[in-house]
Amino acid sequence: MTSRRTALAAITAGGGGFLALFLGLVLLGTFSAYGSLTQAEAQGRVALAPGTVPAAYTSLIEQWGTLCPELTPPLLAAQLYQESGFDPRAQSPVGAQGIAQFMPGTWKIYGIDPTHTHTPDVWNPADAIPSAASYDCQLAKDTAKVGGDRVANMLAAYNAGPYAVIQAGGVPPIAETQNYVRRIKQLAQSFTATAPMAFSSQAAGAIYYAQTKLGTPYLWGGEGKASQGYRFDCSGLTQAAYASVGIKLPRVAADQWYAGPHPSRDQLQPGDLVFFATNPHDPATIHHVGIYVGGGYMINAPHTGAVIRYDSIDSEGDYYGATRVTSDGAAALPTVNGQGTIANGH
Repeated sequence: MTSRRTALAAITAGGGGFLALFLGLVLLGTFSAYGSLTQAEAQGRVALAPGTVPAAYTSLIEQWGTLCPELTPPLLAAQLYQESGFDPRAQSPVGAQGIAQFMPGTWKIYGIDPTHTHTPDVWNPADAIPSAASYDCQLAKDTAKVGGDRVANMLAAYNAGPYAVIQAGGVPPIAETQNYVRRIKQLAQSFTATAPMAFSSQAAGAIYYAQTKLGTPYLWGGEGKASQGYRFDCSGLTQAAYASVGIKLPRVAADQWYAGPHPSRDQLQPGDLVFFATNPHDPATIHHVGIYVGGGYMINAPHTGAVIRYDSIDSEGDYYGATRVTSDGAAALPTVNGQGTIANGH
């Protein structure tokens, strides 16, 4: 977390009475929104939500994510994120390779070069992303005569093979496969533009927890443990706030970004997580997160030497976007191992 700019200097300079009035207005806005529902935009075409995919891969996913009726760009993006975290050099312990985590034997059959100018390269996203889409659509064809949810059947075939789906007459009763289908379909909502976004029922509880920590000194790597003097860094605070209402978030801000759909700035509601990044086109550069409380302000743990406090969401200068945390969205996130790579992909 880099150095932060203080946003409430003018407010605090105005005296305790003005500060108390400000905090009262924030709380009023927080709890008047609690329990209400917002009317989401009617969803038209299924498009990628801005800022959810690294810019280098956006056009590939948008192009190839419409290859067949069962596939959408958000669904393809969710698969790639689940498999590799968009890391083109990812390699799993069982030998799956590249951004789409193809096994070598599967790649020999389904790997393609869309330009027809070279041998397909599993490490090249320009080959691997179209290959993943082509493979998905082939699996959709292979399971087309199976009843039920065609998208679920396609995803199940990707995980367990088409014959398992055909034999079971749908998603087979395999815990890993059922979990894979559920995760991808739920995670796709985080990548979908104009996804319906109801107010989070846990938001007020998360805000209440964060408010009880106001004035606590910042600690890099802090998770609120007794051994850390009950101190936090930015993502440690947001993780603990949502843990207090039963939602388990990843430890790192960039991973918390995918824990739900992404409201636009004019759709922000108390409880949304707000993110800041050095590159406006790459979610991997997210470096800070706070909890939105209304009125353009957030609670955050800013930097070493500061305390948990209210700041304007413009105080960072590099606002990236927001996430409306949901229980299902957080549960769908892939597990990240100690090396920062996806631990439960293909």
